[in-house]
Amino acid sequence: MRLHVVSDVHGNARALARAAAGADGLVVLGDLLEFVDYRDPDNGIISRLLGAGVAAEFGRMRRVGAPRAQMLGLLERSWARFADPAAAVEEAVREEYATLFGVLGALDVPVWAIPGNVDVPAAWPDTDGVTAADGRVIEIAGHRVGFLGGVPLPAGIDPRRPGPWQPHFLTHEDWTARLAALGPADVLCTHVPPAVPELVYDVVTRRGELASAPLTARIRSEQPSHALFGHVHQPLHRRARAGRTECVNVGHFRALETPYVLHLSGGR
Repeated sequence: MRLHVVSDVHGNARALARAAAGADGLVVLGDLLEFVDYRDPDNGIISRLLGAGVAAEFGRMRRVGAPRAQMLGLLERSWARFADPAAAVEEAVREEYATLFGVLGALDVPVWAIPGNVDVPAAWPDTDGVTAADGRVIEIAGHRVGFLGGVPLPAGIDPRRPGPWQPHFLTHEDWTARLAALGPADVLCTHVPPAVPELVYDVVTRRGELASAPLTARIRSEQPSHALFGHVHQPLHRRARAGRTECVNVGHFRALETPYVLHLSGGR
């Protein structure tokens, strides 16, 4: 069985419509939404609601590592123009999901999807042909494929954020407990990478992105054939070996528009 695997779609519905060409199934590892487009400030929900100028300034502040308080202050002042900012965000999110899940539902292959940190899984529409796989082990072509979405924050950090939009961050404890609750898996699919330095470091932002050390430990202990993930858009390395496990960043699909190809054969 030939599976195509994508992550970090970030609103690229046009490329998503072609992602399953030649495949027997499609796996989506999160970040379907485009909240802020750091390359094109005219794109994304922030630009749509607050304007390209605010989106561009927010992107600049993130690139230069501005204090979090300054970034939040910019957004807080901008959201003040709405009587109900949360309702405006929810409407924009649901409209974007309607487009993206419309594309996924129109594919002629099964789709398995998990949320990334930019996603709002509670707003995902029920869509024929699309399986919400988060927190499940699903048998595909005789292989146990484990799925876990969201991104864990460092231990002791509260995932709640001020403002009308809540990214899909989880506490370190909650995410790690969900990982532990997954049954045995021949392939692990997550949004976040294992805590392997060359896989975590982003060469553009010049910093390590969020990752999971417990995920690394599970990979080293159980040795699935593959550990697939996204989240890091411009990694120092896209792949690394951990024993017999091939750890692969499947790529920033919004920019690359090319799925990773996973061949499942033999089964258990």
